[in-house]
Amino acid sequence: MREFDPEIRDPLDDFEKRKVTLLGKTKTVYVAGSGPAVIVMSEIPGITPYVARFARWVRDAGLTVYMPSLFGRDGEMPGAGQAMLTVARACISREFHAFASNSSSPVTKWLRALAAEAHRECGGKGVGAIGMCFTGNFALSMMLEKAVVAPVLSQPSMPMHNGSGLHISPEDLAKVKKRMETEDLTVRAYRFEGDTFCPAQRFAAYEKALGDRFVGTVLPDSAANPEAPLKTPHSVVTLHLIDEADQPTVTARDEIIEFFRSSLIRDGPESRANAAGG
Repeated sequence: MREFDPEIRDPLDDFEKRKVTLLGKTKTVYVAGSGPAVIVMSEIPGITPYVARFARWVRDAGLTVYMPSLFGRDGEMPGAGQAMLTVARACISREFHAFASNSSSPVTKWLRALAAEAHRECGGKGVGAIGMCFTGNFALSMMLEKAVVAPVLSQPSMPMHNGSGLHISPEDLAKVKKRMETEDLTVRAYRFEGDTFCPAQRFAAYEKALGDRFVGTVLPDSAANPEAPLKTPHSVVTLHLIDEADQPTVTARDEIIEFFRSSLIRDGPESRANAAGG
C-alpha cells in the first residue's frame, strides 16, 4: 500500500459483500475470516484502505470481521473536500445525533442487531466491537446487546463540540455499567495525548462514569505517523499508525487484537493450536 496517496483504491475483493437487513433497514456489510465475530466500525470518511487494513489484521488473527458501511465511499481514500462532505452529511443524519450529549445514536440499535446475528453465525464466547472517531462511542452502546463482550473505543469523538460529553444516554450507561460489573467486563479505549477531537476530558468523563471498568490508554503525540495528511494526532490504528516493530501504535493494535482473541475464543485444544499457528 502506498502511504497516503489520494488516488489509492481498495477493491475490498477479499471480503464478502453482503446486503444485511435488520430492523427494517438494509446496509452493506463486508465480511471476511473465520472464528468469533468482531464488528469493525469505520471512522470518517468511511471504509478507507487504512480501515480495511486494520480489519484484515483482525481477520488474520483468527476472527471474523463484519465491517458495515455507514458513510462515505467504500474502499476510497478521499481528498479533503470529499471528506468534509461526508462529515457534513453524517452530522445532519438522524442516525448519528453527532452533537447530542447524553444520547445514544439511533444507528447503534441496528449495530446491536448485527452483533447478535454475527454471534449466531460465528459462535465463540461473544462478539467484539471497535468504533473509531465518529463511531468511537458506538462500541459502548452496543454492550446493551448481550453478545457484545469486548468493546474498544478508538479516539471516540462524539458528541462534537463537547469534550467532556458522553455519546450515550444516562439510562443506557447505567445498564452497561451494571452489566460490566456483573459479568466482570471492561471497555478499552485509545487516544493520542494532543488529540483535539478526542480530548482528555472525554476519557476523564468515562473514568468517572465507569471506574476501573474503563481502561484508557493515551499515546504520546510523537507516536503518530508524521506523514499522515491529518496533522492532528488522531487515528490510532489507521491513518496515524506506523507499521513498524516496537512502535506504540503497533503495540496498541496488538493489544486490541489480543483483547478480542482472549475475550472471544473459547479455550480448548483447537483454540490453542490456532493461536500457535497450528
